[in-house]
Amino acid sequence: MTRYFFLTWEHILIPLSLTLMLTMEEGIKAVELARKAINSHVKSEKFPLMVLGKKFDEKLGVFVTINTYPKKELRGCIGIPEPIKKLKDAIIDSARSATRDPRFSPLTIKELDEIIVEVTILTKPKPIEVEKPREYPTNIEIGKDGLIIEKGWQKGLLLPQVPVEWKWNAEEFLSHLCMKAGLPPDSWFEKDAKIYKFQGQIFAEKDPNGGIEERKMND
Repeated sequence: MTRYFFLTWEHILIPLSLTLMLTMEEGIKAVELARKAINSHVKSEKFPLMVLGKKFDEKLGVFVTINTYPKKELRGCIGIPEPIKKLKDAIIDSARSATRDPRFSPLTIKELDEIIVEVTILTKPKPIEVEKPREYPTNIEIGKDGLIIEKGWQKGLLLPQVPVEWKWNAEEFLSHLCMKAGLPPDSWFEKDAKIYKFQGQIFAEKDPNGGIEERKMND
């Protein structure tokens, strides 16, 4: 199943500066936080307290993805791309929402040991400045950039890992982005279409409730 992602546009998405990057220790905590939020929400239990650190009080955009294991099929993915909330709150809210992604039935207790949790920390969107729309593909780096399109009231977003997983080139990435927004695939050629790019840092479980790794999309 294609990993498309729902968002509310008031939560939309300059490259990620080194000062905003999470360390491996912080990335592990981010995934553990998402996992605890998912488990406690599905089980209707009290959310356990965690010692997180100062980074989690910074406002950052984030997506939480739930995949099945071992097939690694999408089971839910929700995010708050714009840095409008503290990272810890954005992770918790996104994780809980991902358990009831409207594209799927609600996650069940039985499934908690059959999923892997992935957290993507996002940067703020940067408009892609071009003289002509056909120049967009040369300004997109597959494996690094995620994209947003805005055309009138229609908006859509695809994370950086999506074109890597589906082996799309930049033009295919743009076409699928348009379709994600409910637009014809060639809408990125139109002058009133605005294209933005952003980057992401990905941390994920290797197996259910197991070890956590940082995923490099160009590996």
